[in-house]
Amino acid sequence: MLDETHDGTLTSWIGSANAPEADFPVQNLPFGVFRRRAPSGAASLVQRLEAPRYDSDAASRMGEARVGVAIGDQIVDLSVAAALGVFDDAPDGDLVREAVVACEAWTLNPLMALGRAPARALRVALSRCLRIDGPDAPRARDVADRILVPMAQAELLLPVDVGDYTDFYASIHHATLVGSLFRPDNPLLPNYKWVPIGYHGRSSSIVVSGTPVRRPMGQRKGPDDSAPSVGPSRSLDYELELGVFVAGENAMGTPIPIGEADAHVFGVVIVNDWSARDVQSWEYQPLGPFLGKNFATSISPWVVTMDALIPFRVPRAARAGDDPAPLAYLDDAQDRAAGGLDITLEVSLRTAAMRSSGEEGVVISHGSSAELYWTFAQMLAHHTMNGCPMRPGDLFASGTISGATRDARGCLLEMTRRGAEPLVLPNGETRKFLEDGDEVVMTAWAERPGFQRIGLGRCGGAIVA
Repeated sequence: MLDETHDGTLTSWIGSANAPEADFPVQNLPFGVFRRRAPSGAASLVQRLEAPRYDSDAASRMGEARVGVAIGDQIVDLSVAAALGVFDDAPDGDLVREAVVACEAWTLNPLMALGRAPARALRVALSRCLRIDGPDAPRARDVADRILVPMAQAELLLPVDVGDYTDFYASIHHATLVGSLFRPDNPLLPNYKWVPIGYHGRSSSIVVSGTPVRRPMGQRKGPDDSAPSVGPSRSLDYELELGVFVAGENAMGTPIPIGEADAHVFGVVIVNDWSARDVQSWEYQPLGPFLGKNFATSISPWVVTMDALIPFRVPRAARAGDDPAPLAYLDDAQDRAAGGLDITLEVSLRTAAMRSSGEEGVVISHGSSAELYWTFAQMLAHHTMNGCPMRPGDLFASGTISGATRDARGCLLEMTRRGAEPLVLPNGETRKFLEDGDEVVMTAWAERPGFQRIGLGRCGGAIVA
């Protein structure tokens, strides 16, 4: 499945893409939605968002919300590039044209509706335009000032109009540790190793990285309280996750077999599933997460395609010898061989005190998606086994990604053992859970010898009272 775009020696004529730690080298080319920063006196963000979705006239009135591709510290405006003939000589021209037409929208949903093949063809065409010795590079360089937008001059928007959102519970380390905090004698429930567990989230509260997160109100009851009370959450937490967007769709009543699931996964983003632990622990019995979860979920703005991540596919995580084998609908030779993704993730925390003294955030945990107990193909196959229809741009996430050691725990609930062991920061501050003014930033990347490192960008948000 490797092709010319994965060559680790490729460089771009856009110098910033060649930096050793660049998230967006020419081997990446993630899709997103942006607009140039509005000049003074232009229509406000709220005014623009009041326009009806998927109305082309309204999209024009909104002002320049466009589909682009990240390369170094620049964005390729795909509509302008296509209009200037940059892709005219691309191989698989029909597929490229189909993709470019879909990219006239102001979300990635139409592109995702086409399945993976048109986006893959466009990715190859972009690589040939943007790499320094690419056959179509001269044409692109001639119009560089018209097709490139500096990221510093752009506002990054939600890349997808998310119709539905499901969050899974795919890290066995996370499930076991959280279970031990609430059920010391029975931490892992008996169904965990048989079925991918998930819950349906609230797509309307999905926000792009950088959006402030308001501390939620809720009903909460502590172990020593005689009755519940209402007020701001006292146990606000982050959750380090990956999310994937659905490509194509399946008809209602028609499952997606695990052998076909990969074709329905468009690309990957970082997800922070913010959680009000006190609200969650009081309300989740017996039906599961509700208000403790649906006030905000942050995602990174650039969707890194599964095609860009092909070099970083790994065998799905090994199971313990006495674990049950997956049931037939969750098992497939290709998924066993390459169902995992080897992506490293980090969380940094910057408090209000750090900010006022000019200090940078400090890395407090890291994780690896290669350790997930369930693969994304297994999650999708299970999600649809009852005939649940998936639609282009639906989002499903991994759940908190944690490892076996304390520094690999993907949320404060685990790291502080429900607040019993506070986190001590280098400046002497401590945290049981997040406080107002705290900023959480998540980053992620994939690297492997012989291939270029690629990043997923960042997913950040600060807590406001």
